[in-house]
Amino acid sequence: MNQLITPPTQFTDRLVREAERAKITSVSRTSAWALEKKGLFPKRRKLHADSDRVCWLLSELLDFVKSREVINMERSINER
Repeated sequence: MNQLITPPTQFTDRLVREAERAKITSVSRTSAWALEKKGLFPKRRKLHADSDRVCWLLSELLDFVKSREVINMERSINER
């Protein structure tokens, strides 16, 4: 009778539309499209088969942001 009960898995990913995607990544629509074509940006997903509306997975956008190089502004200024 002493059974281990596991809580249900919490779903933490969600869909993100264009306006929020731009805020999260700080990448313009055109640049995101160009990077996506090169395989360097998360692929967009269609919201509905009969629609042109697209979205991205939040987790993929966050992984993209984490993968970007951090620039040391202090060092960049001193090198000038």
